Amino acid sequence: MKIERITWRVVDFPLARDFHPAWARGRNQPNLLMVLIEVQTDEGVTGIGAAHAGIEAAVAIERFVAPYFIGQDPTYVERLVPVLRDAEILGAPVYCMEMTLWDIVGKLAGLPVAKLWGGYSDRVVAYCATAEVRSPEQRVDDVHRMLAQGYKAVKFRFHLPDPRQDLKVVEAVRAAVGDRIEIMVDANQAGVEPGHGGHRTWGFPMALTVARELERMKVRWLEEPLPRHDYDGLRRLRDKLDTLAIAGGEDNHGLHEFKLLIDRGCYDILQPDALLSEGVGEMRKIAALAEVSRVEVAPHTWGNGIGLMANLHLAAAIPNCPFLEFPDDPPSGWTAAARDQMLAEPLVIDRQGCVRVPDRPGFGLVLDEERIARHTVSAHSVSSGD
Repeated sequence: MKIERITWRVVDFPLARDFHPAWARGRNQPNLLMVLIEVQTDEGVTGIGAAHAGIEAAVAIERFVAPYFIGQDPTYVERLVPVLRDAEILGAPVYCMEMTLWDIVGKLAGLPVAKLWGGYSDRVVAYCATAEVRSPEQRVDDVHRMLAQGYKAVKFRFHLPDPRQDLKVVEAVRAAVGDRIEIMVDANQAGVEPGHGGHRTWGFPMALTVARELERMKVRWLEEPLPRHDYDGLRRLRDKLDTLAIAGGEDNHGLHEFKLLIDRGCYDILQPDALLSEGVGEMRKIAALAEVSRVEVAPHTWGNGIGLMANLHLAAAIPNCPFLEFPDDPPSGWTAAARDQMLAEPLVIDRQGCVRVPDRPGFGLVLDEERIARHTVSAHSVSSGD
């Protein structure tokens, strides 16, 4: 079997309402931008993947990946992974391309990728990942809605000028619903989008002050409290806490960085992303390294439903994943439906707050081709005959 053709489309889906993510410094995000990737073989099997990016990923695929994938056997995944690592030296990260290969392998085997990898469970507990900064009163209302939907956990963003004001959200929710829902907090201090103003780095003293207050309120984890390469600060912070876990890793890239995070004792919970941090198959290696060090892995997922599906299969295949991130923050423009609008069968949580792995070969993706075609900005392809 050989890779005969690679097609990738830049797709720009509109959001129905304004969306002001906490990490974007006051900017309204009006769209969901992605690159949809299809790798076709000479035996008629197609692997699907996606990039959490736009034209920059399309250029990187065309220049640094496609020429080295065409004509190769897609089932020899480990032979092709180095291409993706080397490509990052020259362009945007394209770890997303590994997803297409495992989708092909799963389809050939007639198994969901999670089962192909050994399978630990057929479902994963989801936490509702919010994105906007809202008042305590608003978040109490949101949490009541989440509980009615079946969510068992929620993650809030801390991005006010004084993070001690952010703590009032957790206080209000705890007062309103008690321990009926697990709470996580994301500080997004590891890395922020480019821009002028709007971001103040906490530093170690503030991170410790916030962490101790969250620990008092029985919060499950504090995410990205310090810059991603402040290995000593992260370890020092972790050592000063008893029950609050420190989580992070979505902005770190490559197996070597995650091994370093584990060896330096930076995190209790690692959060690699199959579209951003490392290939989804390589993330199993990260999970194995974490497992032997008694570190959990809760994949980061943002951007689109295809990436969420990849991380779902990974989460269901490993024994040390406590939660799956499930972005969903109505009434903003970013809802679960908006996130999955490229899928004909969106991902949903059940009444137990879990996301089930589709029982279809590969990653089980069913695309909404009509909607994708309507919002495609540009299309590109390369084949063995070119």
